[in-house]
Amino acid sequence: MRGWKWDGPILDHHMHLDSRGMGVDAARLFESAGGTSILLVHKPNFNSLPKNKEHIRREYSKTLEMAEAVRKNTDLKVGVILGPHPVSWDRQTDEIGIERSTELHLEAVSAALDLIVEGEAIGIGEVGRPHYPVSEDRWAAANELLTQVLKMAKEDGSPVQLHVEENSSETYTAIDEIRGRAGLPREKTVRHYATANLSHEFRQGIPCTVNMGKGAVQGILETWKGGEAPWGMESDYLDDPSRPGAVLGPKTIPRRTAELCTEWRGAGKREADLDELLYKVNVDWVEMTYGWDPS
Repeated sequence: MRGWKWDGPILDHHMHLDSRGMGVDAARLFESAGGTSILLVHKPNFNSLPKNKEHIRREYSKTLEMAEAVRKNTDLKVGVILGPHPVSWDRQTDEIGIERSTELHLEAVSAALDLIVEGEAIGIGEVGRPHYPVSEDRWAAANELLTQVLKMAKEDGSPVQLHVEENSSETYTAIDEIRGRAGLPREKTVRHYATANLSHEFRQGIPCTVNMGKGAVQGILETWKGGEAPWGMESDYLDDPSRPGAVLGPKTIPRRTAELCTEWRGAGKREADLDELLYKVNVDWVEMTYGWDPS
């Protein structure tokens, strides 16, 4: 059980950082625990949602500035994911009506795609649909909006991180149907905040990033058989000063990686196989999905 650990890249596939929270200090904690790279996902300010294109670009610039601050003050590599959150659309629909809220949402997607073309970002996210119950009309509109978003991503060849509800394998089935209508390839369609069931039957061939809370390592060991769709590990750290540590802390992914190494050996599995898997999780699959080298 001693004498072996993963010394390669460790990527948090979905992390938020906020200048009003810990910001760069949270990135330093991740690095101190052994982390080497992050996918920094845009965090909406639900208290000041964008009302026009200029406001959208200003909000995105804050995420880009945070990414640059992390690069300057740590040795971490940072890939930026930009996009409008589905909860923002739902809240703005209540405030300004569904037509204008939908226009703003699509304008935000367009602005994010522009920044990907400019080399400032590597993907769209987190986009999707509300993760809580809404009216049937609102649900239908959310699904139509998501289809339009994925069509836009498909036209530009951009990967997408999806924020969706937890409804077992039915959620994956729905994602696959929507991305199929939009024409977005499965390998560009990443379900964020997924449970640790990695079987092909459960995921319908959809890539995902696993929320690495307690029990996630055991779930991976029980369901990952090799050959299934790509997956990654995420903390979904929110960096919210009113909710310290939510969802998981910045040290989570390095610690869970170490736990996976220990449990893998304890289960009698080959270390070489885990070396290969962790390189795929932290490098190969990331390059395949985002066209970005995190190593």
